[in-house]
Amino acid sequence: GSTYSSKVFRVTFLTLAVSVAVPLLGVTILLDCPIDPQPISLKEPPLLTGVLEPNTKLRKAERLWENQLVGPESIVNIGDVLFTGTADGKIIKIEDGEIKTIARIGHGPCGGFEDEPTCGRPLGMRVGPNNTLFVADAYYGLCEVDPDTGEIKPLVSTKTLIEGQKLSFVNDLTVTRDGRKIYFTDSSSKWQRKDYLFLVMEGTDDGRHLLEYDTVTKEVKVLMVGLRFPNGVQLSPAEDFVLVQETTMARIRRYYVSGLMKGGADMFVENMPGLPDNIRLSSSGGYWVAMAAVRPNPGFSLLDFLSEKPWIKKMIFKLLSLQTVMKFVPKYSLVVELSETGSYKRSFHDPSGVTVAYVSEAHEHNGHLYLGSFSSPFIGRLDLQHV
Repeated sequence: GSTYSSKVFRVTFLTLAVSVAVPLLGVTILLDCPIDPQPISLKEPPLLTGVLEPNTKLRKAERLWENQLVGPESIVNIGDVLFTGTADGKIIKIEDGEIKTIARIGHGPCGGFEDEPTCGRPLGMRVGPNNTLFVADAYYGLCEVDPDTGEIKPLVSTKTLIEGQKLSFVNDLTVTRDGRKIYFTDSSSKWQRKDYLFLVMEGTDDGRHLLEYDTVTKEVKVLMVGLRFPNGVQLSPAEDFVLVQETTMARIRRYYVSGLMKGGADMFVENMPGLPDNIRLSSSGGYWVAMAAVRPNPGFSLLDFLSEKPWIKKMIFKLLSLQTVMKFVPKYSLVVELSETGSYKRSFHDPSGVTVAYVSEAHEHNGHLYLGSFSSPFIGRLDLQHV
């Protein structure tokens, strides 16, 4: 009887498998895939040991202004007044605990992914020497905002052709102390911010990496091309180089803007334990790096698994929406501090993203680390004396 039942089982199983596989195959052949993924070679992720050893230090962060703002991507301060840009296109000011909208680069309606291109999405933000705000808006470009009046002065528009191409996804910026030069990233020449997951999964190197805007001559120069999702940027304390996070490749490049190496580039940190988003100075002379996603080792890293299997990526995106795929990205939160030479000094983790999920930036001010996130409805604050 057992051989008969196992035969029945085999036949039933095969019939089921075929009845599922054939339509699925038909669907996947016929359906268009929004992306044309490229195979990427990533090294095995670094082991999470030593200073990278998992902990729960990020869970000590307090949630400030919860449900009063959404997606505070980048955070700056002028004195004790905080400024950030939110998912609904606003630039807001937080003074004495009070939230006030000071500007909006785009126009409504705002709220959904589909509204972003007209609404605008302020990403990187910096304070210039005259205490004005420099903002990188993903859809509108670079502008300067008066923090008192909210007046917006466009600097580099995404409609302007730069070396024959428009900017598609303006992401982050860093400003020299004298305010003369702004270095900024354009993450892709194909995808916009609302499709950032397509950009990560496609793995193409169409980012026009690093651009330089001269506020005096109004000239824009392309300094570097061919990066896979160039993201956060930070000038070194001596202003001799700019660090650029290459998100898809889990690494940081260094481009020299002055000195003997001027115009040259090299690798600053390779094979990081996560996908780096924004990078900011730390008070120790090093850098804070926020990870948009983590590459667990030991553990399973979906990104690494898919990196050399474009056909699986195609299947996924033929069948599932961006929002659905996002649900499979583990909510592991990680912030690392690098030394001035790029070695790891310490790391703060929240392995299940309980307190702060998807940290986009860690901004240090007065002994605290302010944590931005492209999706959280609050700003996290971690007391550096007590972690």
